[in-house]
Amino acid sequence: MNDQAVTLEAKGLTRVFKSGLEDLCILDNLDLVVPKGTSMAILGASGTGKSTLLYVLGGLDRPTSGQVLFEGRSVFTHTEEELAAWRSRVIGFIFQFHHLLSDFTALENTTLPARLAGLSPAESEARAWPLLKRVGLAGRLDHKPGKLSGGEQQRVALARALVMKPKILLADEPTGNLDAKNAAAVTTLILELVAEHNLAAVIVTHNDRLAGLVDISLELVSGRLTPAGDNRG
Repeated sequence: MNDQAVTLEAKGLTRVFKSGLEDLCILDNLDLVVPKGTSMAILGASGTGKSTLLYVLGGLDRPTSGQVLFEGRSVFTHTEEELAAWRSRVIGFIFQFHHLLSDFTALENTTLPARLAGLSPAESEARAWPLLKRVGLAGRLDHKPGKLSGGEQQRVALARALVMKPKILLADEPTGNLDAKNAAAVTTLILELVAEHNLAAVIVTHNDRLAGLVDISLELVSGRLTPAGDNRG
């Protein structure tokens, strides 16, 4: 695989947390390659470090050792300010809980990353409303989160994650707080948008349907990644 095809890469990634007198090794010399335009699911039991891996990949947490490379360049050579700017420009995040601002409308919530990045209100809205239309919320632009269903709130969160035109989508249990019907709809939508925008996507999930639809499915066990199913009876 040529370097230009690799959007995100982890090399020798180790993350150790202190717990009293003990060192807990959550990520253990882990390697990962996420090609451009590829959807990847990370599976594993609760507490194995899946979210930790996602946060390190997205620059929200620094590794104890090892590197995260974006398009061949190390991410953690940046200052905190530079790292925040990189996240804003390159990474779209979705979490299990939508984290929408309750006093903001769907449109205002979606424009927020663009406004924080310095885009004008007009340009921010010009980016946001087509995304909200694409996720099926064209008629709900002025609704605040309290007037939206759980599935609709997560669709707003998805639109918000894409408003800065990121190259990487990182999703932490994006359907974990939804019923089966809404989870299926949001799963389909995420994967369609990953393909349409040619994103590199890493999705932490317990959703077997989602894991079965992505390009690559891996399992985090004892701090390392293996093909999903290799550790099951």
